[in-house]
Amino acid sequence: MADGLFEAMRRSVEEGDVAAAEATARTAVDEGLDPLEAIESGYVPGLSCVGEGFASGELYLPDMVLAAKAMKAAMSVLEPEMKRRGATRSVVGKVVLGTVKGDIHEIGKNLVGTMLSASGFEVHDLGVDVPLDRFADVAGEVGADIVGVSALLTTTMTNQRAVIDTLTSRGLRPTVKVIVGGAPVTQAWADEIGADGYSEDAVGAVTLARRLVGA
Repeated sequence: MADGLFEAMRRSVEEGDVAAAEATARTAVDEGLDPLEAIESGYVPGLSCVGEGFASGELYLPDMVLAAKAMKAAMSVLEPEMKRRGATRSVVGKVVLGTVKGDIHEIGKNLVGTMLSASGFEVHDLGVDVPLDRFADVAGEVGADIVGVSALLTTTMTNQRAVIDTLTSRGLRPTVKVIVGGAPVTQAWADEIGADGYSEDAVGAVTLARRLVGA
């Protein structure tokens, strides 16, 4: 029975079917299935498959967005059950994520956050239009391994540099890595501002993050 349910979970994410993802998660809870097992054996493989398809050019951004929404719908059901049981997933690393001050774009950031969470990272998503000090404040509070800074406008890219400068002035840079992304961002820009890495998509961001934490 579990194998069939896992397959339905995987398919719900691959097809971006939010209702099916939520329904299969509720079935798992009703049947007493370990929520951690449901995540790892059901939903994560589906999201990984979509990520691979996106990376290879077989799938497109809308496919990723729908898959991420399905994954979030499942997690909204399973996370309360995990807390009720006192279960916790093993954490690969802690990431603070946000879109810089002056910028309200979030699709790319949300995809990165969902993919990182599915890959075992503890993600603290600060949202959009984030004050520069906020990145450093939260990074210090949670003991972040990585700070991810998104900018989708050329006019706000300089705030990525400002976030790094703030982390440096707070004495956090020796232990906190910084990754940057966004439509106008390039590897050259990342190098110029002293970031530890850059990725043009969510799949690459996960690979980068895992490398930076030695996973």
